[in-house]
Amino acid sequence: MNPELESILTGKDIAPTAMRLLVLEYLLKQSSAISLKSLEDEFQHSERTTLYRTLKTFEEKGLIHHIKDGSGYTKYALCSSNCKEGDHHDLHVHFYCNNCKETFCLSSYKIPNINLPKNFQLEELDLIVKGMCDKCSAVKQMAENDTLLIR
Repeated sequence: MNPELESILTGKDIAPTAMRLLVLEYLLKQSSAISLKSLEDEFQHSERTTLYRTLKTFEEKGLIHHIKDGSGYTKYALCSSNCKEGDHHDLHVHFYCNNCKETFCLSSYKIPNINLPKNFQLEELDLIVKGMCDKCSAVKQMAENDTLLIR
């Protein structure tokens, strides 16, 4: 067992089972948000319901948050350290790349304050920016430069 991973889970009041430790380790290695499908692909010999319950537990305890990016899949990413059970404090922009289909948390870009009309109550707020991520933009730029050199 990895004491650092166990500490992260116990710090969020999550029992450190073998599967939870494996899922947390996988999440920590990701540079973009993951879907349940990608988690299932990674842990092919695990039951789907176990993986889903692990994600739901992580979300309820403030370890991860979900993102609905319009791709048809709910994706999950690690929360900031100040999120707590039932109280997420990571209202930031999410970026969906139309090219590679990955979703990224842009934690340093906060969602602006929204002033709603009187008697409207905010319950959920998401901001998805869509375009081309830095890696896809760089590949496209290299391809365009190569095309110019060939001419």
